[in-house]
Amino acid sequence: MAASRSAISRLMLSAAQHSHTCPCHGAAHHAAHPGVLGQLRRFATPLHSVHKEYAFEVAASNLRFGDGVTREVGMDLSNMKARKARPKSRLPRPFSCHGTGRSVHGCECGISAAFEDANQALASLESQADLPFEVISLPAGEPTEESWADAITWSRKHDFSHFLAVGGGSVIDTAKAANLFTVYKDADLLDFINAPIGKGLPIAQALRPLIAVPTTAGTGSETTGAAIVDMTSRNFKTGIASRALKPVPGHCCKYTSRALPANPIVRPAYQGSNPVADVFSLWALQTTVEYLPRVAKNPDDEEARRQMLLAASFAGIGFGNAGVHLCHGVRTFRSIPDLFIDSLFSLDISGLNKKGPKYKHPGYVNPSPIIPHGISVAITGPAVFQFTAPSSPDRHRQVLAIFNATTPADSSITRIPDSEIGAHLYDTIARFLDGLGVPRGLKALGYTASDIDMLVEGTLPQRRVLDLAPGIGDVVGEDGRLHLTKMMQNSMEY
Repeated sequence: MAASRSAISRLMLSAAQHSHTCPCHGAAHHAAHPGVLGQLRRFATPLHSVHKEYAFEVAASNLRFGDGVTREVGMDLSNMKARKARPKSRLPRPFSCHGTGRSVHGCECGISAAFEDANQALASLESQADLPFEVISLPAGEPTEESWADAITWSRKHDFSHFLAVGGGSVIDTAKAANLFTVYKDADLLDFINAPIGKGLPIAQALRPLIAVPTTAGTGSETTGAAIVDMTSRNFKTGIASRALKPVPGHCCKYTSRALPANPIVRPAYQGSNPVADVFSLWALQTTVEYLPRVAKNPDDEEARRQMLLAASFAGIGFGNAGVHLCHGVRTFRSIPDLFIDSLFSLDISGLNKKGPKYKHPGYVNPSPIIPHGISVAITGPAVFQFTAPSSPDRHRQVLAIFNATTPADSSITRIPDSEIGAHLYDTIARFLDGLGVPRGLKALGYTASDIDMLVEGTLPQRRVLDLAPGIGDVVGEDGRLHLTKMMQNSMEY
């Protein structure tokens, strides 16, 4: 039965009056009845809420940076027990490093367009008695799915145990792909290409060690888990991203002032100031100056506690590569085990405490005398910074600016003569520590001037940390006794 004219008119009028109440398409939601709109919104809410990521992870790369480190790759591969070695090369056409006639044992070595780098890498490999390798020459230009396929086929054929890539990002990325698909012998390229172009499968198996030697300041591929490829069949670039692809280590041939080690395996963990450690240390200092007073004032300040945890980790990355010096040397020197602070250190500010002042830091339930590690390190901080300031006034000026919540360009910082930076830092750091409730010097811990000689004697054997200190470690024949004595005197009270 057909609808009457009046019924159609009523339907059209109703639609016109209520069309704006649609929560998805209507523009004037405010005119809708609140109850109706609330019900509609409930219907539009997803049944399953999205669980957002709550953490980030830092995956630091090993990086060796210094003039001539390319000459060490042969020793590195020998130290790694490489069973096959093959350099992968991108060289100008006149110098092609295809098969060398050697048996294939373990390393993919991408050698770039720089003859010097190529020659250094090859000479380093050849210098090792039992390190046969092969070389592949890559076509010019950025990697494509075709060039990747060729490199992967060649690598699978030889089943190398290690890879070495010397070149720009294209060479290093190709080495990463060859490494991945040598382990995953039956996988297709699209299995690991980023989704939705490929399947974006996770890399669950351990890949072979890959050493990367960048010869260009470009992609940073020597430190990343990314490999980029030009999919010419689809007219776009994409890639594979996984921490499993990261090279270890990356070699960069610029920077060093230390004596060359006989073998890279004996290079010290603590290497002194360097640009990478500076980045982490500087951020850690800035964050600490901002948030540590908040924690001291309110231990329940969740944001400040979270930031301090991160700052501690950043500081660890910084001094874990650069090293520590005077504050730790004064705080710690080896003797009888100190079970309350560190199983290897005693007879220092902390260790001597149990025989002498017997100071007990507030808030510790431990019945025995204890000076916490952080207190014993911080207590000499003002005097140590005063001593080291002349070695690099600009760097200490930057530290002073951080403590004063300003920039090194601020007139309050720039007008200070270099000769006075140390004194300003002494006062500023002492004031900062006082604001945290740190005891105001060794005297506040119970030490007297008669203890200074014993503290200095116990610090002198700590050559590992003392020799990193400017003004001591960089002065021939300087053991630091007079400087340490003065710093102890200046740390008695402030």
